[in-house]
Amino acid sequence: MPLAVCATPIGNLEDVTLRVLRELAEADTVLCEDTRHTRILLERHGISARLLSLHQHNEASRVGELLPRLEAGERIALVSDAGLPGVNDPGARLVEAALRIGVPVTVLPGASAVETALVASGLVGARYAFLGYLPRGEKALSAVWSELGSWAHPAVAFESPKRLPGTLRSLAVALPERQAAVCRELTKRFEEVARGSARELAERFAEAPRGEITLVVGAGEGIRRDAELTESLAVVRELVAAGLPRRQAADLVARLTPATRNRL
Repeated sequence: MPLAVCATPIGNLEDVTLRVLRELAEADTVLCEDTRHTRILLERHGISARLLSLHQHNEASRVGELLPRLEAGERIALVSDAGLPGVNDPGARLVEAALRIGVPVTVLPGASAVETALVASGLVGARYAFLGYLPRGEKALSAVWSELGSWAHPAVAFESPKRLPGTLRSLAVALPERQAAVCRELTKRFEEVARGSARELAERFAEAPRGEITLVVGAGEGIRRDAELTESLAVVRELVAAGLPRRQAADLVARLTPATRNRL
């Protein structure tokens, strides 16, 4: 049997797929970051399962125990407290080890705090970068903002509520007018999405809020427009190479993209 990596809700317990619920109900063992947390989800959906903890403090030792069981055909499902295991959560080491010895791995997708925040922010683009958890030191944070200053796409990061005020102050110093969004308690009862410039958000969150935080930092407007123009020009060149007259190609691309006819 393959190792089943299952996405769980990021807040609202109803945000779980039927496929994941079926897998959790049929698994011989469910590996979870916190057995108490996972039991709440299972009880909400009427599922009884054998739970075994797999977290950052025991994953290394658990892998050696679990691989023979997977090879023997035991049906094992892997979950984390929220979202998909292996992305800023335990599980990546087990997945890598299973694949290395030839045990198949299947991923059952579901809720994503990153993509939920990105869409809710209104700063979504054709591409984005996920930064994981932001570094703690001011010097390291400044280096992140310096890199983001030249990016033509938004970036998404996780941050603790306690460190959020300092992070926003640092961002406001480096990129005061950069548009951003603080997404708090996504999918939960007190969900909040605060949008504005880095300076405005730093003022709004001068005190630490409660709840889980996902931060979205938008692209620089001028940089984004330049990137869009570059992409549009590339499309024009492709159409011309395919035999379309340049004027007609430019007119077509101008209708379908933010680029103006004169710039093309």
